[in-house]
Amino acid sequence: MDYFPIFTQLKNRRVLLVGAGEVAARKLDLLYQAGASVTIVAPHIGTAVQQQLQLDANGEQRIRVHQRPYHEHDITAVHLVIAATNNQAVNQAVFRDAERNHIFVNVVDQQPLCSFITPAIVDRAPLTIAISSAGQAPVLARLIRAKLESWIPTRYGKLAQLAQKFRDQVKQTLSTGAQRKRFWETIFEGPVANKVFANRTAAAEQALLSTLQNFTADERTQTGEVYLVGAGPGDPDLLTFKALRLMQQADVVVYDRLVSKPILNLVRRDAQRIFVGKQRANHCLSQTGINELLIKLAKQGLRVVRLKGGDPYIFGRGGEEAQQLVAAGVAFEVVPGITSAAGTSSYCGIPLTHRDFAQSVTFATGHLKNDSVELDWTALAQTNNTLVVYMGLASLNIISEQLIAHGRNKQIPVAVVQNATRPDQKVVIGTLETIADKVQQAKLSSPAMIIIGEVVALYDELNLTEQNSQTIDVPQYPVSQAYDEEALFQKTA
Repeated sequence: MDYFPIFTQLKNRRVLLVGAGEVAARKLDLLYQAGASVTIVAPHIGTAVQQQLQLDANGEQRIRVHQRPYHEHDITAVHLVIAATNNQAVNQAVFRDAERNHIFVNVVDQQPLCSFITPAIVDRAPLTIAISSAGQAPVLARLIRAKLESWIPTRYGKLAQLAQKFRDQVKQTLSTGAQRKRFWETIFEGPVANKVFANRTAAAEQALLSTLQNFTADERTQTGEVYLVGAGPGDPDLLTFKALRLMQQADVVVYDRLVSKPILNLVRRDAQRIFVGKQRANHCLSQTGINELLIKLAKQGLRVVRLKGGDPYIFGRGGEEAQQLVAAGVAFEVVPGITSAAGTSSYCGIPLTHRDFAQSVTFATGHLKNDSVELDWTALAQTNNTLVVYMGLASLNIISEQLIAHGRNKQIPVAVVQNATRPDQKVVIGTLETIADKVQQAKLSSPAMIIIGEVVALYDELNLTEQNSQTIDVPQYPVSQAYDEEALFQKTA
């Protein structure tokens, strides 16, 4: 975040506006709407500004004009400064003087001469939405504003006013923040809001009071719920709509280290966040402890999101958590996510199945237990199959050795992908024989996915993303021919 978003109170505060052309007129209009007392300094007054001066003279008389060049003393005792001139020397002088006096200043369309920037605005007073591109793409910000203007009913401001009117009464009636949050969600998304949008204010107020009375009775016996939510492999664009909605509604979010920071940033800001670790041999909280925590939070009447990397039911221990919730009588729901295998495959250009190379795909966990990996190696070493290994980085050497020992060709290509789908994604390509050394040389770390099979040979052809990757020569298989592993390796021997 390049700029800290902030709304400032300008009512009856002095603001200096340097310039009086068309751009200055637009700024003057916004400042006037915000209740500011505006002083204009400019040698020439444009037509649009003159029209606003006439309106002000017949109204509140909050605009003063000095028709002359800018002087340093103009900046004395003002709250904010905006320069909207086509004279670069004047703009630089205004910026320099404001900085010297520790006053926020904006020189229109000149980001280096700004200590604050003005966003595109959707005005549904008292509800105001500001959209900013940090000065880098103002046209894009305006396009987004236009979309929001069409999506948000004009009477949303009336809905905010209704909430303000009953805010104290709701606070006195509902004792906890979680209760009040659920109540207002019910109001803003239900019949009360629809009555406001239909301009039926009295009916909306009656419906709100009725909802509050019934809500109080329901809350006395209400138990919370737990949502086991798949956050996907890391790219926030891969979140499902439902996952995002629940993250925005949660009272508490329980998450582990596989949930990326950009995804965590989408969680409702006033939700409690509890980190439970889940790293090999280094858990902040045991799985038993996590189960007990989820039950405890739900029985406090809270809406709990258990946020997991990938999908909850694919090596996410979601099944164990669900069983414990059932045993405790806690309502729960599972929200699937894009599993890490699918995300890794798509972002690396390695299809997990291909009619010429792999007619099946197997997911396995490479988690070490007593320094060994307990898997059915004979089944995993079968041909015409892609093997995807979760949590296998620490056991990569064992996995390679066991697959070779159980009949898989040592020249089978292998990809190891660190931080799949994220900006710092890193890919190392090798063979069963060489991949462990390659990964060690590249100093890869968890989280990492391992893909083993002939489909990895398609990486160079199908990978279209810009990423930090290391590759080595691997056998290239003609995709137009039917797959025959033994014959293909005879050709490349």
